Amino acid sequence: MELLMSIVIGIVFSVTIYLFMSKDLLRVVAATLLLSHAVHLLLLTMSGLQRGAAPVLSFDAEAYTDPLPQALVLTAIVIAFAVTALLLVMSYRTYKVHKTDDLEELRGSADE
Repeated sequence: MELLMSIVIGIVFSVTIYLFMSKDLLRVVAATLLLSHAVHLLLLTMSGLQRGAAPVLSFDAEAYTDPLPQALVLTAIVIAFAVTALLLVMSYRTYKVHKTDDLEELRGSADE
């Protein structure tokens, strides 16, 4: 299962790099969202995909799952949601001011 998840994570990272290299501002924002999801999957996969009982439910289970990676990913999801919302607002404001979302045109207008 970890091998399959590693392949999926590699594909998501590849798509993220492709989107980061585009000229469209909205695609760059989508790339940051995909990058955060890829990192979340990476954290969960590297901690080991284990099956077992809930961590504090009872003492008679043979194996317990580790709650720390799940707590870290949950916190990271909340932070990534806030960063994505901020990036969307900033890109909307940039579009309203400069009337374009092309990064090459925005770079040219900053030089002037």
